Amino acid sequence: MNNRHNSAGITEELARGKFTDEMLGEMRSLIGTELRTDACVNNEYATRLAILRFAEGIGDDNPLWTDPAYAASTPYGTLIAPPSFIFACLASVQVGWRGLGGFHAETKLTFHRTIRVGDRITARVFFDGFDGPIESNFGGRRIKDYVRQEYRNQDDELVAEFICSRMRFERTEMQKRASSRAVTVPHPWTEEEIAAIEEQVLAEEPRGATPRYWDDVNVGDEIDTITKGPLGLTDEIAYIAAGAAPIPRVAAHRVALRSYRRHPRWAYRDPVTHALEPVYSVHYNDYAARLQGAQAAYDVGIQRTCWQIHSLTNWMGDTGFLKSLTSQYRSHVYLSDVVRLGGRVEAKEIDANGNHLVRLTTWARNQRGQDVMPGAAVIALPHRAAPGNAA
Repeated sequence: MNNRHNSAGITEELARGKFTDEMLGEMRSLIGTELRTDACVNNEYATRLAILRFAEGIGDDNPLWTDPAYAASTPYGTLIAPPSFIFACLASVQVGWRGLGGFHAETKLTFHRTIRVGDRITARVFFDGFDGPIESNFGGRRIKDYVRQEYRNQDDELVAEFICSRMRFERTEMQKRASSRAVTVPHPWTEEEIAAIEEQVLAEEPRGATPRYWDDVNVGDEIDTITKGPLGLTDEIAYIAAGAAPIPRVAAHRVALRSYRRHPRWAYRDPVTHALEPVYSVHYNDYAARLQGAQAAYDVGIQRTCWQIHSLTNWMGDTGFLKSLTSQYRSHVYLSDVVRLGGRVEAKEIDANGNHLVRLTTWARNQRGQDVMPGAAVIALPHRAAPGNAA
């Protein structure tokens, strides 16, 4: 491959960094640092259109966040945002690790308050450290780092906390092992299979105004399945347009060029178009994805979590509250893949504050039978003995 440098130090490949003692020492010295966020904010206010654009970008048309007239009739009295809207305010901030590859490995979310239309959401981000490097079968030596994000509203009330864990690796090692993860891409769907998938997509419905009472939920119950796919290029573009692209913000022309000149490792030159492309383009550019050690363009980690939240809010209805969730990203979800998301009730409890909780195991299974995102969630539900609830 032609790997010549231009005057800005940008090549046709993604940067190929190595773990060094100097790098590890530098990163240890940054533990506890609060990270800058100015270049990463996509939405500061939860406006009607920002909420709508985000909901459409994840394929969630729940009227609680898309229909002002419907939302006015709910206990909230106004439009609210899906819990995942925090990602449309500030999806993620990365730290250091010059020239290394990275995959989002795990998300841990805790929700404290609902975001209402008009709320101003700001985030503070902290580097909490890392584990490793250790050897892995996936891509040679790897490190797992931890970035903590706190979201607050205009009254300085904590809305949500997000712990983002990423795997860092040497791209050369990842590329060497790509053949061990080979699958057929794009997937060879038949017309009959596509027709059945689209019917499944159209069949999903949010529970809406009908309460799901804690009393009526049983351990072992499964939530309704929602279907995403076949994942296409426009699905990824819609997610970027929704404001949920991880940092740095996707930009064009002079704005992008100035950024890449300052940070050559953020970009590579596409040998076909000769355009500079950001590292983020692994999510819509097959060439970039292959440089990262993948077979083709693949989804965004937190995009998958947004689908997980979509399935949970569909199930819990307007009167439920998502308290927390985890999601672990296993295997790539390639363009052309289909993912079906579901879950099962594992336990019921009443906490010290009197909240009636259900604990769920969640999954996201692709057409190959792989669980590409095992996870868990805790949801608070109304109960029948509560004042104002039906007996």
